[in-house]
Amino acid sequence: MPVIESTYKAPIFFRNGFISTVYSGLFRKVNGLVQKRERITLSDGDFMDLDWSFSDTKTDKLIIILHGLEGNAQRHYMIGTAKIFNQNHIDAVSINFRGCSGEDNMAFRSYHSGETEDLEQVIQHVLNSTKYSQIYIKGFSLGGNVTLKYLGETQNIPEQIKAGIAVSVPCYLAGSAKELHTVKNRVFHDTFKKNLKTKLYLKAQQHRNEINEADISSIKTLYDFDNLYTSKAHGFKNAQDYYKQSSSLQFLTNIKTPTLLINALNDSFLSAECYPVKEAKNNPNLFLEMPNHGGHVGFFQSGGFYYNEKRALEFVKKV
Repeated sequence: MPVIESTYKAPIFFRNGFISTVYSGLFRKVNGLVQKRERITLSDGDFMDLDWSFSDTKTDKLIIILHGLEGNAQRHYMIGTAKIFNQNHIDAVSINFRGCSGEDNMAFRSYHSGETEDLEQVIQHVLNSTKYSQIYIKGFSLGGNVTLKYLGETQNIPEQIKAGIAVSVPCYLAGSAKELHTVKNRVFHDTFKKNLKTKLYLKAQQHRNEINEADISSIKTLYDFDNLYTSKAHGFKNAQDYYKQSSSLQFLTNIKTPTLLINALNDSFLSAECYPVKEAKNNPNLFLEMPNHGGHVGFFQSGGFYYNEKRALEFVKKV
């Protein structure tokens, strides 16, 4: 599929990628969404929390929404998507990855950029307990990589899944990891590192045989975190092995479900490989949109809803 020419026109102030990213992450507010929490038990005995919101009319349509690194279902980019879909007669279930719902998960492992088995279990739970006939999946950043990887690696996608949308996706993880360690992204790098280490200290109290405080104190970068914890806790050899196996880029050619990928050209988190023009041109099911502006999970628009939310709704209505 040829690359889509984006219609997104950012207001002048939001053409700066840093401003777009920070404003949307810290200052945006979306009100009026009522969520109902459901806890499900996973195959290994651990749990995940799902936050549901509903259309005011009965519907057989559902969107499953996945957050980014250290996000949750209450982030406003998640709420914005759920709200616009609810207002258009589509129910929403927002996934909180393991350990992201405000309560630490029980296992030593948690979540990562390539963890598709948990998404698959959520999908099976939905199929087994509801009667939705049309299901869409939308992921942001890390959650977008999970979405793309799932759609590309899974042999038998349930027939109810009709479309995927992925926003601001680091689909080549090694490249994005390198970008996050540059000076321009220092504030983001340090914030992620601080939050991840804080949660790891708490996890160490329950899993003293797996990791100790001295190990955690040695973490100076996100790469250190992935090398010490993410890779080891999830069955990878090291950080580089984790990045290689978990990157969705290698699975894009296999996607058979209509899928929209929106990556802004001024997203400072993304390396050149995260703009898969060749893969999109060679796959009629992959629609790549690269707006000039938008930052990372930004895409500000006045009037309540952001561009990526309106665009996702437009896309699923056409498939």
